[in-house]
Amino acid sequence: MPEVDIAFPTEQQPAGSFRLLELPPDLCKLIESSSEGLNLAIKGGTDDDAVLCTSSKTYTVRSVVLSNCVLVVVPSDQDPNGNVEQVVIQDSLSEVLELIPAVPKLHRLNGLLRGHEWEEGQEEEESFGASKQKRITLEQAWSALQASEQELSGALKEKHILIIDGALRPLSSSYLHKILELLLMHLVSLSQTHEAASVVELCRSLEYDHEVNREVTLQVMRWFGELDAANESWNMDVEKVVRQVGLGVLRQHRRDQIAEHEFMAKWNTAIGDTFTSTACLSLLSGNYLCAASSLSSSTTMISYFPCAELPTDPAARFTDLFLTRPRWKADDIKPYLSEIAVDSKDLDKLLLKYARALTDKDGLWYTARAR
Repeated sequence: MPEVDIAFPTEQQPAGSFRLLELPPDLCKLIESSSEGLNLAIKGGTDDDAVLCTSSKTYTVRSVVLSNCVLVVVPSDQDPNGNVEQVVIQDSLSEVLELIPAVPKLHRLNGLLRGHEWEEGQEEEESFGASKQKRITLEQAWSALQASEQELSGALKEKHILIIDGALRPLSSSYLHKILELLLMHLVSLSQTHEAASVVELCRSLEYDHEVNREVTLQVMRWFGELDAANESWNMDVEKVVRQVGLGVLRQHRRDQIAEHEFMAKWNTAIGDTFTSTACLSLLSGNYLCAASSLSSSTTMISYFPCAELPTDPAARFTDLFLTRPRWKADDIKPYLSEIAVDSKDLDKLLLKYARALTDKDGLWYTARAR
């Protein structure tokens, strides 16, 4: 290793001009392999922990104190052969910034879009300019949220948020349920196969017969299947559609329980005979609770309990879960934690931190950790 002289700067340098950032292997490889400009953004408000976002991932920025200071130096003098003889200190660093993979912080999206819902009959109101409310664009949402572009795009699809005239408009659950039932009904009436249904005919039928905006129908089709390049053919994702219709039926039983066999009968009626083989309760995992009937131990009662309405803070979510039930089977509680965990290892860490594991003849259970 060559020897150099270290010198202090002749002029006073502002402290804190540099930060040392340690890159995780996947991000380091991405930067090294990127032939074009790489879009990285550090995001967060004054009350937020900072995050770094790539185009597809979010990382929490965490400060780690170093036991020894690190000097940032720049070359000063070189000999004729280009060898550095002296370096000048620019800054002294006592911490390094680590990047930890994180779940995108999308909980503010609901608040941003409250009051912007797209309801049935909205088409007529919009056409006459009845709404004067200022709308939120995709760019504004991306600037306000601590999430990557790809994660935000996935959230819009998952949360069923339309983009109408450049504005974000959450589609109401009841209207989405109706549109999906109409699509299933018209697949049958138009003698269309769900693997290659005519987009033109379905959109025309919903627009003329039920006054559903064509752009709304197209976006719903993209959420629940794939459109070909020319937007002429729709390959319906059967499992997604059946699941969403099931949630629409289950949503009616938030406070009053329904027998499992009665619920399955309602669900099968809503999706039609063609898709009844796809309907099963496991599709609705993380959205319902089961309990034995007080009248008959052989009858299972279910009720609507959606994970999407639980707090995003892990401690608050576990509190809500254990207030709802003092004991949870492992297979029942994990679906309620998947959206606040980066991966399965992170999920196990959350359970270890906030819950206590018990094993009996019925298997593995989790209870609240004693305080």
